[in-house]
Amino acid sequence: MRKIAFLIIAIFGLIFLNFSISSIRAQTVSCDQLLNNPNSCNNPGTCLDQASACKDQFDQALEMSIKATKPAEDQLNSLQQQLAAIKNRIVSIGVDLAKKQVELNKSYADVAQKTQILNAKIRDYYIKSTYNSPILIFLSSNTASQLTEAMAYQRELAQQDKNVITNIVLSITDLETKKQQLQSENTQLASLKSGLDDQTAKLDKLVSGAKAYQAVLSSQIAQLSSIQQNLLAQKLSSLGISASAYNMTGGCSSDLLPGAPDPGFSPKIGFFTYGVPNRVGLNQYGAKGRAEAGQSYQQILSAYYNATLTTGYNQGINIHVSGRNDYGESTDQTMNIEDYLQHIYEIPASWPTEALRAQAIAARSYALAYTNNGSTSICTDQHCQEYKTELNSSAWIQAVKDTAGMVLTSGGQPIKAWFSSTHGGYEFTSSDIGWSSTDYTKRLVDASGSVGSFSDLQNNAYDKQSPWFYCDWGSRGGTAWLRSSEVADIANVVALVQADSSTKEHLYQTDKPNPANTDTWDAGRVQQELRNRNITPFTSVSSVSVDADFGTGRVSTVHVNGDAGSMSFPGDFFKTYFNLRAPGNIQIVGPLFNVEIR
Repeated sequence: MRKIAFLIIAIFGLIFLNFSISSIRAQTVSCDQLLNNPNSCNNPGTCLDQASACKDQFDQALEMSIKATKPAEDQLNSLQQQLAAIKNRIVSIGVDLAKKQVELNKSYADVAQKTQILNAKIRDYYIKSTYNSPILIFLSSNTASQLTEAMAYQRELAQQDKNVITNIVLSITDLETKKQQLQSENTQLASLKSGLDDQTAKLDKLVSGAKAYQAVLSSQIAQLSSIQQNLLAQKLSSLGISASAYNMTGGCSSDLLPGAPDPGFSPKIGFFTYGVPNRVGLNQYGAKGRAEAGQSYQQILSAYYNATLTTGYNQGINIHVSGRNDYGESTDQTMNIEDYLQHIYEIPASWPTEALRAQAIAARSYALAYTNNGSTSICTDQHCQEYKTELNSSAWIQAVKDTAGMVLTSGGQPIKAWFSSTHGGYEFTSSDIGWSSTDYTKRLVDASGSVGSFSDLQNNAYDKQSPWFYCDWGSRGGTAWLRSSEVADIANVVALVQADSSTKEHLYQTDKPNPANTDTWDAGRVQQELRNRNITPFTSVSSVSVDADFGTGRVSTVHVNGDAGSMSFPGDFFKTYFNLRAPGNIQIVGPLFNVEIR
């Protein structure tokens, strides 16, 4: 009875869970359009806020589902163990019943013989009782002694017949009882098997349904996280960061260089990022540093790609070049792949020959992979490769000719050999930055020696000569320096989001319209909201430091100290809300950054 009650409790618990999940589904329907068509939003800020709100809903739904499912799942696991033991016992009982059935069948065979004996014994007993009367024995006996012996002998024979008859009758009666018991046990066993199978199937179905819904939620959360990253990337694009080392433009403030503008306040706090956003494939300034250190183009390419350097690739492929480049030129023509490469402007032609050769092979591989060996078109700006209508310089053209027919391949096909100007001493895989996973991109500490500190990175990174190697991004009045009170406000915003994620729509930067079409809370309001939640806010910050994982090139924790004491935040979380709250277009553009206070 306890097992049946347990089954009922588990089933009703999971039915309640399914009802709760249905309610959660109804609450998240409004996010379907964003999931199915991420490009349906025209305002990046609004989309970001909507994606964040949807992600919060799904996070809460997933957490609720997991919490609701966990007790039932634990009960089911326990029940399944009990069921397994019961089923094993059922199997054992079934074996015993089968043995009993064999014994019963054998007993019935024996009873058939015993019945014949019984019939004979009863007939003999009847006959003997007729002619073995006491009067006949008395008349036939000559002496008293003979009479006594005859009477005793007849009694013994009669008792033996009675015993035989009684034993046979009892044996038959016992056999019938065992037969009825066996039939009853078989009926109970069949019913028990059916009931257990039915209850197990119901429980499995309910828990499997909950698990399936959790999987859907997890997928949607991942999708919404991707949307958030895409929307943040749109905000990042306002900095105009060039992907090419040839024409380095954009929002690097370089506030540490001599002659940088004074913001007019002190202390001043700056957040400096190592490298540019895209850190996949060829590090162009890293290739320059490696070439200057004596590495060949083969060594440079093998450092940045898990690919095969294939020679003699088809040089007769034609590709269609179409679009408007970053210099205002429009192109729409088809040309040979080798001729096309002579118009590429990705790195300065004055760089070392081995770096030029490495770039030429990467550019050739990228163009062939992008166009599927010439079957589709390629654009002419930094979204593909920097192309100009005029030929590049003789040094670049010679590098193209020196490497003619050389292509990086994986599985016999050209790879999309990505590259960018400055990686900040680290190489990531394509999946690390949210792109499709590839087997030819790799993780790498891109340095000539070990890196265990920011000082090591500054001294040993191959791309340390890049003006974008260590840079604060964005500006407000020509500088990216922040006041102590502004950093305090950013720290308060991060703390408030951690305490209550529903406040996010009020926490955008105060010098721009609120993208969620609601009110933006100023520093004073954010402080009050923290106090309402029993959290002491900062009004000023005295120091900011970071913990960095120098093996992977990421900030793990940000520590803020000030008049409210100390607070610590996860690195990625702090960076996200820093970028949403910091004034102007000041941003942290990568996973590895440091803080300077002057």
